[in-house]
Amino acid sequence: MNAQTDSKPAGFRWKLRYSILCLIWVGWLFSFLDRMVMSLALPFIGKDMNLDATAQGAIISAFFFGYALCQIPGGLLADKFGARKVMSIGIAWWSVFTTCTGFVTTYPVMLILRALFGVGEGCFPGASWKMIATYFPLKERATATAIQSTVNTLGPAVATLVAAGIIASFGWHTVFIALGIPGLAIALAMFLFFRDVPRDHPMITPQELREIEGGQQSDTGSAATSTGMTFRQFLSKPLLWQMVLIWFLFDITFWGFTSWLPSYLMKERGFSIIKTGLTGSLPFFVGAIGTLVGGYISDRIEQHKNKWLFIPNALIAAVFLYMTYTVSSADMAVVFQSIASFFMFLAMAAFWGLVMHNIPPHIMGASSGTVNFGGQVAGFISPFVMGYLIDRSGGKFDTAFLFLVIALVASVLMTLTLSGRKSEDQTPS
Repeated sequence: MNAQTDSKPAGFRWKLRYSILCLIWVGWLFSFLDRMVMSLALPFIGKDMNLDATAQGAIISAFFFGYALCQIPGGLLADKFGARKVMSIGIAWWSVFTTCTGFVTTYPVMLILRALFGVGEGCFPGASWKMIATYFPLKERATATAIQSTVNTLGPAVATLVAAGIIASFGWHTVFIALGIPGLAIALAMFLFFRDVPRDHPMITPQELREIEGGQQSDTGSAATSTGMTFRQFLSKPLLWQMVLIWFLFDITFWGFTSWLPSYLMKERGFSIIKTGLTGSLPFFVGAIGTLVGGYISDRIEQHKNKWLFIPNALIAAVFLYMTYTVSSADMAVVFQSIASFFMFLAMAAFWGLVMHNIPPHIMGASSGTVNFGGQVAGFISPFVMGYLIDRSGGKFDTAFLFLVIALVASVLMTLTLSGRKSEDQTPS
């Protein structure tokens, strides 16, 4: 460890944990780039392979099959073997299958490769949240998670812009080949730079180590964070399964919205591929602001009030999502979907602030993976159901959008069942 003293003047100092978070953020960015580029490529793949909307939705769902399948195992592996190894191997795995996707010419092979791609991505989330929980004190955790979660918006935004340009110039095959290569470099960087225990990192300072370890000790005062709590014991708590169901319902909307937005703009609103790239990215850039606002507020309110930050913002998002598909003006549809995105991602940050406050760091990998599993089951179901509803409606998106609105409202109703105060029964039983 460096022998840095505490005598330097007060003020902002760059800390090791910020560098850790930056590299995690880059990993998440490519996670979303590699998965979301499929949404823009989908109409062209459908044309090349002569696929209807239901079959196209199944391509998205195939990814989520592998992704959901590995959420809990990925978290368990991170808790047992360390987040560093799981994150590095996961990124390398999915990067290889991203590149392989660019060489696919048949529908069955596409389904298989997307499922295998999802396996690698599925190991990453729980491990990344465990790394954040390990390096960030409790009071900074919601903000750190919100910063990480900005890739939920910036990833689709950048993917839409990048994919639109590459597809327009070189075709859909090239975009997958190009995006798979950088992931291998990111995997190597994580393996070399990360350490599973802050005390073992050669760049940690004594002051920062005290901050981290002192912040971890404060976890004992938050819900469900007794040092004796095991993952098996936490599985018996209603709080965990309430969070799983809320995230499942919320992600029905999120993944349906993000997966079909480019197709909606091109088919329903008549946008070109370039205009779709520009206007389709706007809601996600706006959503990034909502994510940061939500994380900032979450760290500055009492933990039990996070649900009251989630509820009104999710409801406002539902209203503007409804207005997106009912308004006659294509330009106003883009405005309304951007407003919906802002409040949807603000609500998302509030939800994960609640999760980070209620799960102990030593079981964060498996427990957060369990919560995220609910969302990825939704990711498997939603694109396929959306495609089916679009086909049943003669190519129209009205019923599919109504499905998303209902799911978002249902997530709000489920959130109302959460206890208004820190649970008193979250000690080991």
